[in-house]
Amino acid sequence: MESVETTTAAAGEDLAFDVFARACPSRETLGHVTGRWGSLTVTALYDGTCRFNELRRRVDGVSEKMLSQTLHALERDGIVHREAQPTNPPRVDYELTPLGRGVAERLMALIDLVEADMPQVIAARERYDAERGAL
Repeated sequence: MESVETTTAAAGEDLAFDVFARACPSRETLGHVTGRWGSLTVTALYDGTCRFNELRRRVDGVSEKMLSQTLHALERDGIVHREAQPTNPPRVDYELTPLGRGVAERLMALIDLVEADMPQVIAARERYDAERGAL
């Protein structure tokens, strides 16, 4: 498997990324969007713009600190856009960028699959626990 390398194409330079390579920057972004809070935050924003506290209520269980860190990482990666309104008190809105919308669509398909297959997952867990308990 190749690591991150720069290749020259006729139209200019293209970077080849390999998420399996330790030093590849795509690995960090993958972690941001597939981590528990990242994936939930991205998909929560799919329906439209949210303020911080709206988002925190939507992503049940996330702490203020974790949501803030998650939003900063997603903003840095170009997945979330942060808009501070010059009002008193200050108003900050978060929304997905076009890149973020593409990521959210794929995450939502995965979430739909997991939710639809939960009866099978629960049955597998019960079988596993019963077998391990019998040992």
